[in-house]
Amino acid sequence: MSKNLKTLVLTLKTDKTIREDSNKLRGYIGNKFSQYPILHHHLTGEQSLYTYPKVQYKIIDGNAILVGINEGADVLKEISDKIEMLIFGKNLYKVNSIQMNQMNAELGECRENHYYRFLTPWIGLNPENYKKYKMMQELKERKLLLNNIIVGNILSMCKGFDFVVTKNIYVHSLLNEEKTVYKAIPMIGFTGEFKINFKIPDFLGIGKGVSQGFGTIKRNTQTK
Repeated sequence: MSKNLKTLVLTLKTDKTIREDSNKLRGYIGNKFSQYPILHHHLTGEQSLYTYPKVQYKIIDGNAILVGINEGADVLKEISDKIEMLIFGKNLYKVNSIQMNQMNAELGECRENHYYRFLTPWIGLNPENYKKYKMMQELKERKLLLNNIIVGNILSMCKGFDFVVTKNIYVHSLLNEEKTVYKAIPMIGFTGEFKINFKIPDFLGIGKGVSQGFGTIKRNTQTK
């Protein structure tokens, strides 16, 4: 069983390489178009939208990328021609062109394995899991923990789309630790790849910090 998601990937081509992180991109777009709560994930005051983000912000290879899912795709399409520049503090980037790629993508169970790689660091460890991870001496134990967390992340994502997973999900990963920073706090992230009996649309994120570009995945069509 699977579900179709309408996805829209906006790639903003700027006059120079973007050096800032995706949190700055999220802040700028969210403030500029504050009338759309889906862009900044807040309703009123400090009240947040506690659901899987339907708009996600990425800086990949120095390019600004905005990803919208379902109603998020509609909002991005509506504002796309109004994004003429990006201002991050004292730095200004002129948007020379915008590439728009819209598609219907499948989310859901499948018999065959699909291979994915992380385009941005995946933050899968919360404080409790971090302690467990550090106490584990065996690589096999750590790998099993991370695989189970990936499954949990995907189930959480599916819940945000009102999609119920009815079959067991199996993950096998090959991951490397990478130091990263989330909300000004140093953390351990992971890069690498995994295979799974599940279809996930390209450029969606899993784990912590999804709206700010962490845990972005893309399917690797070259089978191992």
